Amino acid sequence: MATRIRLQRGGRKNYAFYSIVIADARAPRDGKFTEKIGTYNPNTNPATVDLNFDRALYWVETGAQPTDTVRNILSDEGVYLMKHLRGGVKKGAFDEAVAQEKFDAWKADKVKGLDVVREQMAKAKKDAVAKELAAEKKINEEIAKKVADKKAAIAAAKAEEEAAKAAEAAAAEAPAENAETEAPAEA
Repeated sequence: MATRIRLQRGGRKNYAFYSIVIADARAPRDGKFTEKIGTYNPNTNPATVDLNFDRALYWVETGAQPTDTVRNILSDEGVYLMKHLRGGVKKGAFDEAVAQEKFDAWKADKVKGLDVVREQMAKAKKDAVAKELAAEKKINEEIAKKVADKKAAIAAAKAEEEAAKAAEAAAAEAPAENAETEAPAEA
């Protein structure tokens, strides 16, 4: 029986979620499988992989052929590197402890690289939010200035109107006062 390491689709429409399974090469994509060794979620950034490393390594060493996508996933997780290092141990190039040290150093370097990428993404997101906030503040200041100018214009117009009414009232009272002062002088 030819075994394959493949993805089995799950999730809802337009939001795929995959299980990494060991299956017969003739079985359909979402059909019967021998063992589930992990999950793959391409919807996150970066894609999330939850893998049973020991079982994946076992199946790769026993000859299970992965699909292209699964090969990339296994390679990114270090399964093929560990297979290579175990081959070196079998040939006597180095011992198991050195192989584990090399793998741990590779894994630490990979984690450090992923952390740098996450930090850059977080910084870019933070900068974008700050930029949007600055643009919004600028727009709000412009709107506030327009509103203040409009209120000042309305207040000036109201003051002019009141001044005109006061002047009218003063002009209307002035002839009446003149008429009162002139009337007693004639009598």
